Amino acid sequence: MKVMGNLDLQRLDSAHGNPINGAATPQIEDQRVQTDVTCVKKVAHLTSVHAAHDGRIFQKECRSLSKAGYEVILIAPHSKREIIDGVRIEPVSQSVSRGRRMTVTMTQVLGKAMKVKADVYHFHDPELLPVGVFLKAAGKRVIYDAHENFAKDILNKQWMASGLRRLVSKAGETFEGVSSRLFDAVVAATPGIADIFPQRTTVLVQNYPRPQDFIPVTSIPFSLRDNAVFYLGGIEVLKGAREMVAAMALVPETLNVKLLLAGTIDRQELAAELADSPGWQRTRHLGFLDRPAAAKVAGAARVGLVLFHPAPNYEDSQPNKLFEYMSAGLPLIASHFPHWRQLIDEIGCGLTVDPLNPQEIARAITWILENPSQAEAMGRRGQTAVASTYNWKTQERTLLQLYQRILQ
Repeated sequence: MKVMGNLDLQRLDSAHGNPINGAATPQIEDQRVQTDVTCVKKVAHLTSVHAAHDGRIFQKECRSLSKAGYEVILIAPHSKREIIDGVRIEPVSQSVSRGRRMTVTMTQVLGKAMKVKADVYHFHDPELLPVGVFLKAAGKRVIYDAHENFAKDILNKQWMASGLRRLVSKAGETFEGVSSRLFDAVVAATPGIADIFPQRTTVLVQNYPRPQDFIPVTSIPFSLRDNAVFYLGGIEVLKGAREMVAAMALVPETLNVKLLLAGTIDRQELAAELADSPGWQRTRHLGFLDRPAAAKVAGAARVGLVLFHPAPNYEDSQPNKLFEYMSAGLPLIASHFPHWRQLIDEIGCGLTVDPLNPQEIARAITWILENPSQAEAMGRRGQTAVASTYNWKTQERTLLQLYQRILQ
């Protein structure tokens, strides 16, 4: 049975062998990374948008730098000044209003940045580009961390009129391009983002999961799990909310499938619309889950969904969910974007589909549920790939090498 037209299941089975039954969960070595920091250097990470405990900024980059011997200060929206895992958090306003965030919060970030007198300033938001330019003009070492394709992301802003979106996108692209050439380095979160910036000063630090992230400590054996389909993250139109729920109504009743949605629905109107969908009867909205709770749910599911729409900025993205599901041993059903398809087909860890087609999504879910041995093998292959390659330890080395080069 060829479900999607882009993944030959017979070829996949023959290429990757039989399901791995009873194999131990791959373990990822999490050794302390040391750098040759003979004189302690002070680094400041700046954000006006992300929470102080952000996964990429705090959990990965700041903690890795602190472990390596740097004095790390994180200036971020937070409620109080505190030190966590060796990282000193300097709080700024937690602004909901975009206007206040881009004026009051930005000013606070710059003020605190100048006060800490760091050896390196590493900022994470396009709206802080003026701050980065100011710091560079003041003779500081500056790194810009590009999490997203800024220009394409603006085109996704539905609250902005379409004509204005194009104008702001072009202006943002121009300013980002010019200012990024002034900085000591650009850190890009995906290969597609890296292609935007000057090759000479750009390094790729991908957002792969940490060893301790999302590998269930205890999980139900695959053969004993309910027919549960799992989605983790913001529940939004452009992230496939409608199509996921609609697909539930199209899966054969005999499979007794249920969709587990872990995350916050971004609009009341969307919540009401989903509740009226026939597939909602097979859906459980779990609300926001912390990582241990999400890992527990993943350890009881049979497949993870990543069905982003082909919108600007998404086709070149690399969502955490792809690797978190793989780390949890879940086979994937993902959007058939070329980059995602290549990754999934090479590893043999899932199926790719048209994210706008609920019937195609339902066929993929049906195949996974009706072929548990092959599905378990997909999950094991994904888990092994994360253990060997797609994990934060491989990216941490790149980050630390960048700091060593800049501080020489």
